[in-house]
This record gives sequence, structure tokens and C-alpha cells, in this order.
Amino acid sequence: MNISAALKLKGAWEQFTREHPKFPLFLDAVQRKGIEEGTVVGISFTDPEGKMIETNIKVTASDLELFEILKGLK
Repeated sequence: MNISAALKLKGAWEQFTREHPKFPLFLDAVQRKGIEEGTVVGISFTDPEGKMIETNIKVTASDLELFEILKGLK
């Protein structure tokens, strides 16, 4: 990732966390608890009309490797 893109991402994340302050707190709580292989992560999406899409994943060892890489981008 180049420096310009990294700075843009940093600014976008800072704005996101100002607008959605509970989300970083949620991420911190999850990190403190820890994600282990076999953990189930659920995600839902509800559009303005109320239509919902939901899914979940069971975390694998390769997912944990990806999470470690992403943590390094912090």
C-alpha cells in the first residue's frame, strides 16, 4: 500500500469512528475476548426498506492468519 492510500485510509477510518463510536468499542471487546478457531461471526445487513440479508462464518486457521495480517496494517 502506498503512503497516499494509507493516509486516505487513515482519514476515512477516523471519520468512520467519529460517526460510529460504538463500532471500535465492539472491535476492542472482541479483540480482548479473542477469536479462536471455531468461533462463529455473524453479519447482517438491513436496507432502508427493511429487507435483511444475514450470513455467518465459522472461523478457520487460515482466517486467523488473515486477521493477523490485517492487524499489522493498523
